[in-house]
Amino acid sequence: MAEPNKDTKFPLDNYDRLCFLKNVVKNPNIIVGDYTYYDDFDNVENFEKNVKYHFDFIGDKLIIGKFCMIASDVKFIMNGANHLTNAITSYPFAIFGKGWGKAMDGKSYPQKGDINIGNDVWIGYNATIMAGVTIGDGAIIATNSTVVKDVEPYSIVGGNPAIEIKKRFSEDKIAKLLELKWWDWKIEKITKNVHSLAGNDIAKIIE
Repeated sequence: MAEPNKDTKFPLDNYDRLCFLKNVVKNPNIIVGDYTYYDDFDNVENFEKNVKYHFDFIGDKLIIGKFCMIASDVKFIMNGANHLTNAITSYPFAIFGKGWGKAMDGKSYPQKGDINIGNDVWIGYNATIMAGVTIGDGAIIATNSTVVKDVEPYSIVGGNPAIEIKKRFSEDKIAKLLELKWWDWKIEKITKNVHSLAGNDIAKIIE
């Protein structure tokens, strides 16, 4: 039994709305793991359009792990969106140049860091992930959520701002899954175990 080709753009026959994302992105500051897919209602090329305020001169990265599931209209707000928050005004005078060009001399805009998405993460339709956020392995982000802080592994979050709804498994099972790291197995082993991976008997996987 052969597994899907991780290096193909469209893994489903006669369907071009779902892609293996690493084969679509062109920006070197967007790093995507194998088998992570993006499903778009219109065109998979929309993905990079939804990575907002991602300016080369800032250098921040969007890092997405393996086997993630990203729905249409998910947005990532990068550090280029940041304004001053501890100044008298947050208005960005300097970007307009001329007599305002030196407004930021000796200053810098806030940097919250890269966005890091773990492995086996499901991000629902129209969710928004803010700069600096880390989403743990196995997490689920509900539709229309706005994620402004880190998300624990194997937790389900939702809302605006997103809050934890529940954990997917007990703490003991989560610890075992994080130790297992099935997404790092050789693909042949994953293929051999897909039926068990799609079940809930962790003991069978560990065996």
